[in-house]
Amino acid sequence: MIVLVLCCWVLCGPGLAAEQVDFIETFEHGQINWSTGLLTSSGVAAPPEKSEAKNAEELEKALEQARSLAVQNMLDLVLKTRVDSLTSVGDIATQSDIMMAKVRSLMKGVKPTKQEYLSDGTVEVTMQMNMHGGFAQLVLPGEIKQIESIKTVSSEKNAPDDTPQESSSDTAAEAFTGLVVDARGIRFSPAMAPVIVDEKAREVYGSAFVSREFAVQQGMSGYARKIEAISRHPRVAGKPLAVKGLGTVDNRPSTIIISNADASKIKRASEHLSFLKKCRVMIVLD
Repeated sequence: MIVLVLCCWVLCGPGLAAEQVDFIETFEHGQINWSTGLLTSSGVAAPPEKSEAKNAEELEKALEQARSLAVQNMLDLVLKTRVDSLTSVGDIATQSDIMMAKVRSLMKGVKPTKQEYLSDGTVEVTMQMNMHGGFAQLVLPGEIKQIESIKTVSSEKNAPDDTPQESSSDTAAEAFTGLVVDARGIRFSPAMAPVIVDEKAREVYGSAFVSREFAVQQGMSGYARKIEAISRHPRVAGKPLAVKGLGTVDNRPSTIIISNADASKIKRASEHLSFLKKCRVMIVLD
């Protein structure tokens, strides 16, 4: 059973300190924070000897076992991660031994973020992994291509290190700074590659609309649970275009349906604007 947990966090920028609420899916031995893009797993082990005086060797063995369990639990969590409405990372990994080996190789880069010796004598190790970067490059759909018109400008002094930068011609063309989809009240499940369609099932946003550079480095969409502060979220801050989710496509819980009228607004904007290519999309959830 998946349990949804609320977790408050603060986004800070120049002149900004707005409280946000993360969207987190919690599993038995870990969680996926869809707002921060972090997967967290834990492993617990006890020293082999149940004596009060535990020597360093016994504690080290327990620590190593806890680390091993945390890595295994991280792999399980990774395989459960939704790529889109129809596919999980596990579905992709089981297609071939080579792909599974690549997924397993990601575990080599997972490092402990915390290790604790608990009062009952057990040891707990916590690990985190970012679903952006190498993980996203491996599992995102192949149809997400690099769009050459969007270039990285590394000389921007105030730009975040992990966010691709657009060319000045793209910036000048923009009127809207992003897209906000209100998915509250519908049965939407977050995924790495969400899709937005109109009432006739015509795709308005999806893999074909984004540059792989941006999708890999920051995800195709951001997720949050507090709509009041979304317009100030760094991903869409300024003048985002807001639309309402009407529901999801049958058996495709990560595909949002919006009205034809809202779809037309996006299409008219996207003829001249580049915010969709840059994945400047936020989805608001319950």
